[in-house]
Amino acid sequence: MPKVIRHIQKIHHWLKGTHLTQDLPKRVQDTINAQQDASEILIGWTQLAFILTMATLYAISPKAFSEEIMFTPVPWAIFLYSIFTITRLILAYLRKLPDWLLWLSVIIDIALLLSLIFTFHIQYDQPPSFYLKSPTLLYVFIFIAIRSLRFDPGFVILSGAVAIVGWLFMAGYAVVNMTPGAGVTRNYVEYMTSNHILIGAEFDKIISIFVVTLVLSIGITRARKRLVTAITEQAIAEDLSRFLPEEIVTQITHSATRLEAGFCEEREATIMYIDIESFTSIGESLQPDELVKTLNEYFSSVAEPIARYGGVICQFQGDAILASFNLPKEDTAHAENAIRSAFDILKLLREKRFGKDVVLNARIGINTGTVVGGLVGTKQQLGYTIHGNHVNLAARLEQLNKKTNTRLLIENSTYQKAPNCHNELMLVGDFEIRGRSTKTRVFTNLAN
Repeated sequence: MPKVIRHIQKIHHWLKGTHLTQDLPKRVQDTINAQQDASEILIGWTQLAFILTMATLYAISPKAFSEEIMFTPVPWAIFLYSIFTITRLILAYLRKLPDWLLWLSVIIDIALLLSLIFTFHIQYDQPPSFYLKSPTLLYVFIFIAIRSLRFDPGFVILSGAVAIVGWLFMAGYAVVNMTPGAGVTRNYVEYMTSNHILIGAEFDKIISIFVVTLVLSIGITRARKRLVTAITEQAIAEDLSRFLPEEIVTQITHSATRLEAGFCEEREATIMYIDIESFTSIGESLQPDELVKTLNEYFSSVAEPIARYGGVICQFQGDAILASFNLPKEDTAHAENAIRSAFDILKLLREKRFGKDVVLNARIGINTGTVVGGLVGTKQQLGYTIHGNHVNLAARLEQLNKKTNTRLLIENSTYQKAPNCHNELMLVGDFEIRGRSTKTRVFTNLAN
C-alpha cells in the first residue's frame, strides 16, 4: 500500500510539475509561481475572448430552429460561462485561485461545451446522432490548447480526458437512442447526408483528441523544464551580480566555455579609490551592529553616483572602495564620469548623516591608465578585481590627500582626458609618489 501511495504522489507531482521545483530555493519557486499566476490571467483573457466570439457568432448567425421552442440553451450556456470566466479572471488577478478551482474549471470548460453540443438535437428537433456531426466539437481542441498556456501538463491531460470520456458518452447515447430512419452505417456518403452514425468517424475524433492531448503534454513538460532552468539561471545571475560586476556575470552566463581563474582583459580605464577618513576612531565609538549598519548605509549611498556615471565597484576593502570606469563596462567618457561621480560623492557626504547621526568624510584618488581586469581565485571560488600600477597610484593619491589637506586628488592623465571639467578643477602641484621615477601632477576640485 505505501508503494501505491508513493506512485500516486509521483504521478501527482508530475502532473503538477512540482517534481522539477520541490528542491529549488523558495525565492526561485516564488518566481515560477508568479509565472504560473501570469499564465492563469492570460488563460482567463483568452477564454473571455473565446466566449465573446461565440456570443457574436451566435448573435449574427441565422436561427434555423423552430420558433415554437421556448427554451434555447445556447444563450444561457454562453451567459453562465461568461459569468464563470469573469469570476475566474478576477480571482486570477487577486492571486486567489485555489488548486481545486483550477482543476474544476478544466472540467467545467469541457463539460459546458459538450453539454452545449448535446442540446443541439433538442434545439433543432433532430435525433441524437445529429449533434455528432456538429463542427462545434472543434472548439474542444481550443479548450485543450488554452490549458497549454500554463506550464502544468496535468491540466492539458485532464482536458483531453474529460473530452474523450464526454464524447464517448455522447456517441454511446446517440447509438442507444437511435430513432427510425437513423442507424449505424459503414457508408461515408450515407453518414454525411443522413442521421446515420459512422463508428469509425467517432473513433477518429477520439483518437485526434488523444493525440493532441499527448503531444501538448509532452511539449509542456519540456517547456516547463526550460522554464525552471531559465528562472534558476536568472536567479543565479542575480545572486552573482551581488558579488561580481554585472558585465562579468553576463559574460559568465553567456560564455560558450566555462570561465576560469585567469580570464582577463586589458584596457585603459579610470580608477577611483575611496577611503573613509579616521574610520578606525569612528568604529571604536560604535557598537558592532551599529558599525555594520553605518558602513552598509555609507556603501549604498556612495555606490549610487558611481553606478549613475557608469562606474563599477570592483572591491570593498574594509571601509575602502575600489571602482573603475571603462572596465569592465565600456565608457568613452570614463575620465569625466569618474570626476563627476567624485563631485557628487563629496557633496553627498557633506549633506548626509549615517547611522545614528554619524558624519563620514572620505578621501578620493583618481587616476587613468591601462589596467588589467579579470577573474582571480581558484576553481571553486572566483572573484573579480583590477590590477596594475595605475590602480596602485589611485590608492596612493587617496593617501596623498592627508598631505595636501584635500579630499580629492586627480592625476594629470585623468585631467587631460576630461576637458569639460577643467573649469571646476585647480592645480595642487607636482609630488613625488612612491614607485614613480618622476613627479606626479595632481589637481583637486575648486569646491574642496
